[in-house]
Amino acid sequence: MSSVRTSIPGSQECSRNALGMECIRPLVRTGVETPDPIKTTVHGNIPAWISGSLLRNGPGKFEFGNDSYKHWFDGMALVHKFKIEGGQVTYESHYIRSDSYKANSENNRIMVSEFGTLAIPDPCKNSLQPCMSTFEVPELTDNSNDNFVKYKGDYYISADLQYMRRFDPETLESKEKVDWSKFVAVNAATAHPHYGPDGATYNIGTSYNDKGPFYHIIRVPAEKAEPSETLEGAEVLCTIPSMDGVTLSYCHSFSMTEHYLVLLEQPMRLDVKKISEMPGKPIYPGLKWDPSLDTVFHVINKHTGKPFSVKYHAKPLFSFHQINAFEQDGFLLVDLCCSDDGVAIDDFLMKNMLKSGEPRDPVNMSSEISPRRFVFPLNVDDDTPIDQNLNTIPSSLATAIKVSKDKVFCTYENLYSEDLHKYGGMDFPGINYAKFNARPYRYFYGSGSRHLLGDSLLKMDLQGKRLKVWDHPGLFPSEPVFVPSPNATEEDDGVILSVVLTPTKENSSFLLVLDARTFEELGRAEVPVNMPYGFHGVFNSNN
Repeated sequence: MSSVRTSIPGSQECSRNALGMECIRPLVRTGVETPDPIKTTVHGNIPAWISGSLLRNGPGKFEFGNDSYKHWFDGMALVHKFKIEGGQVTYESHYIRSDSYKANSENNRIMVSEFGTLAIPDPCKNSLQPCMSTFEVPELTDNSNDNFVKYKGDYYISADLQYMRRFDPETLESKEKVDWSKFVAVNAATAHPHYGPDGATYNIGTSYNDKGPFYHIIRVPAEKAEPSETLEGAEVLCTIPSMDGVTLSYCHSFSMTEHYLVLLEQPMRLDVKKISEMPGKPIYPGLKWDPSLDTVFHVINKHTGKPFSVKYHAKPLFSFHQINAFEQDGFLLVDLCCSDDGVAIDDFLMKNMLKSGEPRDPVNMSSEISPRRFVFPLNVDDDTPIDQNLNTIPSSLATAIKVSKDKVFCTYENLYSEDLHKYGGMDFPGINYAKFNARPYRYFYGSGSRHLLGDSLLKMDLQGKRLKVWDHPGLFPSEPVFVPSPNATEEDDGVILSVVLTPTKENSSFLLVLDARTFEELGRAEVPVNMPYGFHGVFNSNN
């Protein structure tokens, strides 16, 4: 395959393949933190009404000494802050001083295992020489490199871990480590909780013990009794055993409506026995895609904590992220981004991320992550007829067929037209969450991925499945974050914020501001810094 070579100072040689796909190696190299705010250069017009900060989280450091991480999910958390005020923007970034980060830094090598990397045994434990380390090495990682979440009004940095860390969004200071297991009997909780209208936060945790693996629906109250509180008052609303009693589903997000929570149990399975026999070892080797298993949706009444006896089955699917869910005319509509196989986690091995200009297979649509809708009938009982489609929503293409007692088999409707394939599908979805989460909605936003990283921004209009696109060759925008305009009356009245990187030019990152309605660029703030490509972000408003 012929290629055109490009070179980036300070990085290894890259190439662009014949399909025109950029080498992304420079986007997954270790970043240098910018602890003091710096000014950006603004082009165009950043609306003066935007007042607050875009916070971004993601892997930023991929090696210590001669040790390198094996998986993209392993990198040490680097948080970024774009402070927007009066049409101007400043930028700063900080590495989270997790216990894992400090142990690795002090010893100049990987001391704590991560998702896909096994830590090398500490030679101090196998030597007659005295150990010089002054820091107690944690057995489990607290490297929360995925998201920002809120409990009782406080920000935390989070991943699918046992630990979170309280976080100051103004100073980017890392605060105390919080252990989920000290408050509820779980080994981990997801990085994507949901927020109820009463201020309570809902999440899904997992556990495994001698009785088997379990899922737990968690509710954290809205209010603190004392300012120092973290997760005090958290409760498990219900516990659901794993469908096979041996493995756990990969669990990164879930859905919530006004009255229900929806747990997705998918065929990407974690062998918990294998992992539990090796405490402190990577999760990745224990994950296996099992296409012989159905995807199973569990519906739980979030007010009573009672799960439905009816389970909603579908063919094998893999999903990182849910889009939205809502109730309509006796049905539960669940929208999510998913694919027909489980290769995505393998894709993000560093050996794949570092390849020179290798794109996703443009023909393999089964691996493409795309938005889909399931429709679950809520009132299924012994009198419900078997072998007929129970979905009576006009124009809906999804089906729901009762096949036996307490089992409904469902097929989905694609929430896109064929033009989405040109952009490699869609993931990292976002909506106007404050106004439309758990409600009927019209628009969602996401990242197109012809490469392993997002390389376009997409807006989907569910009325007609019409797509708007922001796409520029060689630019890699982050997950879109919607910020509503003051006194907005329309669902898409606001802006989209995204951090855009390029692998072909040094110090050329920028904050992009799009009109959410037209998807046209309003302005950008250029930052003379190289940033690694991250995961998730949130807008912390001053209003």
